[in-house]
Amino acid sequence: MNAMDVMMRRWRLDTESSVPPFEQIRLRILDLASAGDLAVGTKLPSVRSLATDLGVAANTVARAYRELEQAGVVVTAGRSGTAIASGGDVIAAQVASAAEAFAAVVRDLGMPAAQALRIVTAALDRS
Repeated sequence: MNAMDVMMRRWRLDTESSVPPFEQIRLRILDLASAGDLAVGTKLPSVRSLATDLGVAANTVARAYRELEQAGVVVTAGRSGTAIASGGDVIAAQVASAAEAFAAVVRDLGMPAAQALRIVTAALDRS
């Protein structure tokens, strides 16, 4: 299964979402890289190809790729394309660390987990 198939499996851009399309694409690739569904070295579809499949402007995909590159999740080698970098694990570690800190605050304040999760979900939906 190629990277395009993996990325598109049971996923489409949510045109009704308040989350911009580039961010949805960025999060999808980040999720797949963190879960290991897109292994290190997996070549991503070209910007133009993914943009066509998703029905968005090429600049939308290019921005998602650029932000992923800045975060160390992907590497771009000019005409050789964009591939998953080994840095995806670093990002997962940073998020896990932030989650631990958040969980400690929730426990210290005695807030029920369900309420804390609703707050996090709302925050993620806003950004």
